Amino acid sequence: MTKRKVFSREFKLEAVRLLDAGQRKVTDLARELGVTPSRLYKWRDQLQRNGQDAFPGNGRRAGQADEIAKLQREVERLREENEILKKAARYFAKESA
Repeated sequence: MTKRKVFSREFKLEAVRLLDAGQRKVTDLARELGVTPSRLYKWRDQLQRNGQDAFPGNGRRAGQADEIAKLQREVERLREENEILKKAARYFAKESA
């Protein structure tokens, strides 16, 4: 399985600038940059839609890191809750015996 490539914001901005310059065929430019032509068009659309807010962070990985941290906090909270429930179960098991 190949590892997904991650491109910096600066790379994407430069790629869109080169695409808009129109000095090369899109397929040639894409090949030189190591991306697909559809990826270039997608980046251009994102830049047109979002302006300077386009390409925040590091793509999906930034979002994934936030999601992973959130899930890790939730796991820790559930572990603590589980320990409390175990203690309560032991206490009530003693009381009913």
